[in-house]
Amino acid sequence: MSTLDEVRAILGEVLQLGDNVNLFDKDTLILGNIPEFDSMAVVSVITALEENYGFEVDDDEIEGETFETLGSLTAFVQSKLDE
Repeated sequence: MSTLDEVRAILGEVLQLGDNVNLFDKDTLILGNIPEFDSMAVVSVITALEENYGFEVDDDEIEGETFETLGSLTAFVQSKLDE
């Protein structure tokens, strides 16, 4: 499974989007576009990513741009994995 597919699955699970998440591609807007993706959901997604991948996200790493699209979130995850 690719990192994009894994991040998509985590996002779908945390936000309880069901099969709708399968329609998401790298250009799908998530921040401000998905009603379920509020500030508490951002924290839950970060926690799920940390648990799944075994890295830590520092507060100063969290930017709105990171959560703009599925692709930008996946790129962030990949950058953490490459550290």
